[in-house]
Amino acid sequence: MEQTQVITEEQISNTQVQNESEFEDRNIRCVDCGENFIWTAGEQVFFHDKGLKNEPKRCKGCKQAKNERLAAIAAAQSSGVRQRIEVSVQCAQCGQQTTVPFYPSQGRPVYCRTCFLAARGVDSSAASA
Repeated sequence: MEQTQVITEEQISNTQVQNESEFEDRNIRCVDCGENFIWTAGEQVFFHDKGLKNEPKRCKGCKQAKNERLAAIAAAQSSGVRQRIEVSVQCAQCGQQTTVPFYPSQGRPVYCRTCFLAARGVDSSAASA
């Protein structure tokens, strides 16, 4: 005869408290905005329970903005509309505010037109020497 175990809500609550005590709140720097955000013990338990191995890279605001961008791109692609994007960025060399027709990759510098062309001219002359 099989034995069944009845788990009470109190036991579940105690297990959750034990799991949360294994984790501590951590400060993480957002890769998009550079601000610190707190990855709570409860969020860490959720990640652990779901088998997620990587910690979050973006704060909640930047994560929501990224998801909205991706949803807009997907909606435009599914409707067959070619969507031109324009992203406002700060030039990595001179600090001037400019726009670019792509989403910058994390960790890679983005330049204004003047700095980009100047760097490109230096590279092409160095290649011919």
